[in-house]
Amino acid sequence: MRRLLIVIDMQNDFIDGSLGTKEAQAIVPAVVKKIREFDGTVLFTRDTHGENYLQTAEGKKLPVKHCIKGTKGWELQEEIEALRVEKDAAVFDKGTFGSKDLAEYISESVQSTGSIDSIVLCGLCTDICVISNALLLKAYMPEVPIAVDSACCAGVTVESHENALKAMAMCQIEIA
Repeated sequence: MRRLLIVIDMQNDFIDGSLGTKEAQAIVPAVVKKIREFDGTVLFTRDTHGENYLQTAEGKKLPVKHCIKGTKGWELQEEIEALRVEKDAAVFDKGTFGSKDLAEYISESVQSTGSIDSIVLCGLCTDICVISNALLLKAYMPEVPIAVDSACCAGVTVESHENALKAMAMCQIEIA
């Protein structure tokens, strides 16, 4: 695991489902191309909620049911899931914006196998889960270069996407 690509929450509900946007739909071909051409290890996250989502702290602030485990909306987009299977890539289900399991997995890999040359993140949503995971990884591994491919990300709004990119740049995450 010298080079990592982390594909964040490229799920149907965030693309064309209950929280989908035209910007999210527009990045799918670029994300597919990036996964297909990436020379390194690819890992995936999947936002995962239960039927009680609306009773959770997140559900009270964002009262739109989404990514309910086992539903079509929870699944990775079809082409992206096919690439995940083809690459036999790990997927980390997460009930929060950032995945501690993902960060611990990568951190343990660094400790057991040596350094990681770089981590690149892409996916949805720039302003919620991409930024959360980028900052979490930076906290776990401050010396590992971390980048976000802005052309392979979309936010809740165009403005919040741009704001998240600026915030990550201020935290020494490279914006490509």
